[in-house]
Amino acid sequence: MTKSLSKIQIKGLQFYAYHGVMTEEKQIGGRFEIDLEYYYDATKAIIADDLNYAVNYKDILFDIAEFMNGDTYNLIETIAYELLSNLMVKFNNVMKMTIKVRKFNIPFKGTLNYVETEQSIERE
Repeated sequence: MTKSLSKIQIKGLQFYAYHGVMTEEKQIGGRFEIDLEYYYDATKAIIADDLNYAVNYKDILFDIAEFMNGDTYNLIETIAYELLSNLMVKFNNVMKMTIKVRKFNIPFKGTLNYVETEQSIERE
């Protein structure tokens, strides 16, 4: 049997959440966007065409939503790291994950689309 490493991408997942350093950010909240990609050996899922052998992105979407609406964090870097760490523990057949976390509504006197961090985690 040939092994297959599949990449699944989740793009533009949006949340209104209460993360940030400033008190106003934690009280008023702001808009966040997440992109996630993950790699896993999908050989069994592909051959059987069976979701039971796949890493179900619906489960990952649910976990991301629970995380973003749970504890608050000061830094988007911390959000990215903690979220990746939690997902890698839960989905132990995922080989690698990369996340981008974008924060909109930055308290800044100027024009700015967003601030973004990108982090990856990989099994050894």
